[in-house]
Amino acid sequence: MMKSPELLLPAGTLDKMRTAYAFGADAVYAGQPRYSLRARNNEFKLEELQIGIQEAHALGKKLFVASNLMPHNAKVKTYMADMEPVIAMKPDALIMADPGLIAMVRERWPEQEIHLSVQANTVNYAAVKFWKSLGLSRVILSRELSLDEIEEIRQQCPDMELEVFVHGALCIAYSGRCLLSGYFNHRDANQGTCTNSCRWDYKIDNAEENGTGDIERLPEKLDFDFDKALSQSALSDCGSQPRHPMADRVYVISRQDHPGELMPVLEDEHGTYIMNSKDLRAVEHVERLVKIGIDSLKVEGRTKSIYYVARTAQVYRQAIDDAVAGRPFNLSLLGALDALANRGYTDGFYERHHTHEQQNYMRGHSESFRQQYVGDIVSCANGMAEIDVKNKFSVGDKLEIIHPAGNHIIDLTEMRSLEGVTMNVAPGSGHRVQIPLQGELAKGMVARFL
Repeated sequence: MMKSPELLLPAGTLDKMRTAYAFGADAVYAGQPRYSLRARNNEFKLEELQIGIQEAHALGKKLFVASNLMPHNAKVKTYMADMEPVIAMKPDALIMADPGLIAMVRERWPEQEIHLSVQANTVNYAAVKFWKSLGLSRVILSRELSLDEIEEIRQQCPDMELEVFVHGALCIAYSGRCLLSGYFNHRDANQGTCTNSCRWDYKIDNAEENGTGDIERLPEKLDFDFDKALSQSALSDCGSQPRHPMADRVYVISRQDHPGELMPVLEDEHGTYIMNSKDLRAVEHVERLVKIGIDSLKVEGRTKSIYYVARTAQVYRQAIDDAVAGRPFNLSLLGALDALANRGYTDGFYERHHTHEQQNYMRGHSESFRQQYVGDIVSCANGMAEIDVKNKFSVGDKLEIIHPAGNHIIDLTEMRSLEGVTMNVAPGSGHRVQIPLQGELAKGMVARFL
């Protein structure tokens, strides 16, 4: 039987940490707001870190502390004093990126295990060997690597722990080193305050270069008649790919909150690129990664919901267990992840050239599984579960109760307000309702529409 890799989940709060463990995670990562890349929406102050580490160790699980920002001088000066109480808590590892901070920690606390963050952009086996020579125990490889490249690194570095991302947001910059947020809002992504500028609502308009070389917006709107555009396409000079005659024109994009600020955007022979990346979903590659011998498979998303943590932990736990046991990949796992909020999925750089057959295969099994997350079970008493509603659902719907012991589908036959008044519809976010739930299901953690 092959070695089972660690399943590593994000923990933005203690509740998310507990959910991750309940649904199959072997370890979680949390970060101090001042020194990780999640300064906002981050519960883990010193007290929460202490509780999290104690609970993890009581369960035989691990908790890693993210300390992976690229610090300016002011934070270097405070770092060692601020880390002293954290080190005393005995986290299983620090996730770090900055060579200066790594050297300081290695000198002061040589026994503290350190994992090299993806922020360090490790893309080759020589760099892995370098970090091993400095005493680090694990390298989190860059997202910009193919499966073949990862396998070569594994072969060249058999005695170094390797970790890779398998799910979550992708950045338009190289492994997160982005300047957009700092440029637009003076909130530096590399200091943990990214405003996700690449995912804002942008508008695109016609433009032209004037006599002085400046770009000016034109009054006429863009024509988004794609059938018409396709019929007018001409073959490009670089091959047989269709290229619209208007592709060589200049366009501008503007942000919804700053419509007067215009940014030119051009199209090349490969297409038009503005900013927003699809999300990573590599569950179909878990088997290959297990065979390669990767030590840890990581899910991104410390600011995501408890439902996100539960569903990703459950799906990737099954994918790992199936791969280790030699069972074929379960196609339903592809669609199970579609119910999560996402910007469309990609497997990133893992597989560089997909065939049309593979693309259709992936899409078909994904689209056959359509669900919506409708709420969290917050308590159960006297056969009734209180639901914190996230999306609308009604009596007569089928609900899937996501449970650590196994999921169950129920027919919703009854619903009440918290005051006991009969209801037919839970309107949406901001409401709480009661539904009947019996036995082991009364310990469920998340409910959603099927």
